[in-house]
Amino acid sequence: MDSALRSRLSAAGVAPECAATIELVRDVLARVGDKWTVLVITALADGPLRFKTLHERTAGISQRMLSQTLRSLTRDGLVTRTAYAEVPPRVEYALTPLGRSLGDTVAHVVGWVQEHQAEIVRNREAFDGDDPTAR
Repeated sequence: MDSALRSRLSAAGVAPECAATIELVRDVLARVGDKWTVLVITALADGPLRFKTLHERTAGISQRMLSQTLRSLTRDGLVTRTAYAEVPPRVEYALTPLGRSLGDTVAHVVGWVQEHQAEIVRNREAFDGDDPTAR
């Protein structure tokens, strides 16, 4: 945890174990909220994929960003990387049970957005159009 956050939480009377939980929540939300994470989790929902196929299914992501995202997801235990001893070498990425549970959560969020899409668009248009009643 960065020292500034630790100091603020301590000054607010937050116990160290609670501060650690707060930090983890922030880290996980940053990971889950990342657009590439959502796209990779969604792409892997149907089963394991090789890097090239995953790259093709994740429109707009660079190979470097896909590698970084996969590394972070593997570190968090959301994705597994399996290297097969073949010629040529083959590597596949798959969701772990923890990753699949995140995929279920992401699907719920996507469903919520779809359900409320028209309302969100109307609110944004009203706000952006300087409608004082939208603020």
